[in-house]
Amino acid sequence: MAHLLIVEDDELLRDGLCAQLVNAGHTVCSAPDGAQAQTLLEGTRVDGVILDLGLPVIDGVSVLRWIRQRHTALPVLILTARDSVEDRVQGLNAGADDYLTKPFNMAELLARLQAMLRRARLPAFGGSLEVEGGGAKSLRLDPVQPLAWLDDVPMELTQREWALLTLLVGNMGQVVSREDVLGVWQTQPLDGSSGGSNALEVYVHRLRRKLADSGLNIRNVRGLGYMLETEAK
Repeated sequence: MAHLLIVEDDELLRDGLCAQLVNAGHTVCSAPDGAQAQTLLEGTRVDGVILDLGLPVIDGVSVLRWIRQRHTALPVLILTARDSVEDRVQGLNAGADDYLTKPFNMAELLARLQAMLRRARLPAFGGSLEVEGGGAKSLRLDPVQPLAWLDDVPMELTQREWALLTLLVGNMGQVVSREDVLGVWQTQPLDGSSGGSNALEVYVHRLRRKLADSGLNIRNVRGLGYMLETEAK
């Protein structure tokens, strides 16, 4: 399921939300104010945020704008007692994906949350690509920027390494031809190589080393190309 951040200053409500979401199969972390929420988001990868607006230290709208400056595709659901049309418009204009007022029905919150997370995984919404390796490590790639993570640890990738890995993840278990890779590379900035067929072998070798112990393997399919697959346990 998803790893969620709950930002709520009401301790009783915060604990109750965490318990309900854990029961629904999610993992959660929480923050009682906007400053702690920002600190968590700087060091922890989350799949979605449930955010109150009436927060101490840094208010919820400011936190939301801060999130949108740094995590453009991160799903955010506002959960607040502010129920005026003006508050809804302000929250949605600041970048919220959904808006639910207190008091609320837990079944509706879960349904809205699932819908929000489902939309966020679609490429048209900037969703990330994610696969699980045989070693139980999760590989996640940003679909727009040359960023990737093994579990929550950032990988150091060049633009072309990221483009190659994105192509392989998007075609997990299927052969990607050399021509496919070279065609994608034509749209990428140069990073110290000609980008030819011989360079491709070098990039594949680099990625294999960076994926070591991840449970994922790039297999050379003779005469056809490359395939990303899960290593047998």
